[in-house]
Amino acid sequence: MKTIMAFIKRHPVLTYFALTLAVSFSGFLILIGPAGFLGTKTIPEALMPFVYLAMFAGPSVAGLLLTGLINGRAGFRDLLSRLLKWRVSLYWYAVAFLTAPLLMSASLFALSRTSPVFIPSLFASNNKISLVLIAVMAGVLVGIFEELGWTGFAIPRLRQRYSILATGLIVGLVWGMWHFPVFAASVSAAGMVPPVLYLGVLLFSFLPAFRVLMVWVYDRTGSLLVAILMHVSLTAFTLILQIPATGVQAVIYDLVFAAALWVFIAAVAAANRGRLLR
Repeated sequence: MKTIMAFIKRHPVLTYFALTLAVSFSGFLILIGPAGFLGTKTIPEALMPFVYLAMFAGPSVAGLLLTGLINGRAGFRDLLSRLLKWRVSLYWYAVAFLTAPLLMSASLFALSRTSPVFIPSLFASNNKISLVLIAVMAGVLVGIFEELGWTGFAIPRLRQRYSILATGLIVGLVWGMWHFPVFAASVSAAGMVPPVLYLGVLLFSFLPAFRVLMVWVYDRTGSLLVAILMHVSLTAFTLILQIPATGVQAVIYDLVFAAALWVFIAAVAAANRGRLLR
C-alpha cells in the first residue's frame, strides 16, 4: 500500500489519466461489450444515459479520489474555492462562452458557401427550443463532471512543469482518447473516408486545440467555474450547430474548425508575447 501511495504522489497526473481511462472504458465495456467499444455494435437508445454516466465517472471520480488521497481536506477546500470563484472580469466570461460558437459559426458560414450540407440542422428544425434546451442541459452535465477532473486535478499540476501550450496538448490528446468509445460508433458514417482517419480527425483535430484555449483561460482566471462554462459552451453549441454532414464533408468541417482554433491560438500567443510557450 505504501508503495502504491508513493507512486501516486510521485506521478499524480499519470495516475489520474490511467484511472480516468480505466474507469470510463471498463464501465462502457460492461454496459455495451467489446463490439460496442469498437464501434461495430449500435448502442441501444435505452442504455445511453448509463453509458454517459459510466464515461463521466472516469474524470470526476478519478479527480475527486486522487484529490482526497494526495491532499486530503485541504485539497477539497482548494477545489471548492476554485469551483466557486466567480469574481473574474466579464472579458473572461465572454471568451469562455463565445469562443466555441463564434469560431464554429465562422467555419460553417465559410463552408456553407460551397454546400448547403454545412447549414446547421437547427434552421430546418420545428423544435428549436427543445433542441436548445437539451443541448444546454447536456453541456452543463458534461462540463461539470468532466472539468472536476481535467481542470480540477490534472491541469494545475501539469502547469507546475509545462507551458500552457504543452499542458493543453497533453490533456487534449488524452481528452480525445477518452472520447474513443462514444465516437467509435460514428465510424459507420465515415463513407469513403478510411475509418482510422475518420476517427482520428474526430478525436484529435479540434479537441486538443480547444483544450489549449481552456488552459489559457483557466491560467488567467484560476476559476474552475469559468472552465466549466467554456466546456458547457463547446458541448451545447456542438449540438445546437450540428450539421447533416457525414464522410468527407464531416472531416472537412472538423479540420476547418480546428484550423480556426489554431489561428486564434496563434493570435493569443502573439498578443501575449509568447506566454503560451513559457
